[in-house]
Amino acid sequence: MLDWNQYHSELMTRIGDIAAASPDTVKGYQQLSAAGQKTNQLDAKTRELIALAVAVTTRCDGCIAVHSKQALKEGATKGEIAEALGVAVALNAGAALVYSARVMDAIDGK
Repeated sequence: MLDWNQYHSELMTRIGDIAAASPDTVKGYQQLSAAGQKTNQLDAKTRELIALAVAVTTRCDGCIAVHSKQALKEGATKGEIAEALGVAVALNAGAALVYSARVMDAIDGK
C-alpha cells in the first residue's frame, strides 16, 4: 500500500514547484477551492466527506491524500468516511449501468 504521509509531502513539494512556475494557476485553484466555504451552507466535515467521495469517483490519489487528512481533522469518523465512500461506489455503479444502456442503444443502431 501507498505511504500516504510521504505521498502527501511529496505532492505538496511538487505543487509548490508548480506554484513557483505558474503562481496564478495555483492561486486560481486555491480561490476556486475556497469558494464553497464562503456560503457556509455545509460544514467543513461534510465538504470533506463529499470531497473524498468525489476523489474516489475521479480516481485522484492527491485528492485522497489531502482530503482524508482534512476529513479526520474536521472530526469525520471512519464510519462516516466509509458511508461517503459507499455513495461513491454506488454512483460509479450507477454510471456504469447508465453507460451500459448507452451501449445497448448503440448496438441497436438508435
